[in-house]
Amino acid sequence: MERKLHTATFAGGCFWCMVKPFDQWDGIESVISGYMGGHLENPTYEDVKTGESGHYEVVQITYDPKVFSYEQLLEIYWQQIDPTDAEGQFQDRGSSYRTAIFYQDNEQKTAAELSKEKLASSGKFQKPIVTEILPAQTFYIAEDYHQDFYKKNKAEYLADREKSGRDEFIKKHW
Repeated sequence: MERKLHTATFAGGCFWCMVKPFDQWDGIESVISGYMGGHLENPTYEDVKTGESGHYEVVQITYDPKVFSYEQLLEIYWQQIDPTDAEGQFQDRGSSYRTAIFYQDNEQKTAAELSKEKLASSGKFQKPIVTEILPAQTFYIAEDYHQDFYKKNKAEYLADREKSGRDEFIKKHW
């Protein structure tokens, strides 16, 4: 019997920090860094980081929903970001580093909205949850040097994470 794989797309600031949390689970086929949500076709990293293209840095996850559910992906996602920051994430500022959940269908949209409501009512954060839930658009794969950055550039990845403040935030809130 053929497996039916699904796709999930999340923006959570720098995509380097968003790959590893998803990449280590059974049922996750791939986690690819890329860009979504802008108006420029085939954007480059240089285009996106200016903030002029309108794109978000995203990770696109291909997964087997029979092994790992979309709800589980959402749970991991919320625990990687500051959902109250509309101006970027941690040390990375600007529109390309905003948070968003890009849904592929109505089931994902509903699940994302429910998870956001649950988080908002949990009392975990004093400020409102500003992460947007948006329809998926064309996904553009980022340059090869961005793929699996945490594996290929371990020292730089760890140094970037340490100075970003992401890990302290996660530890404090989760």
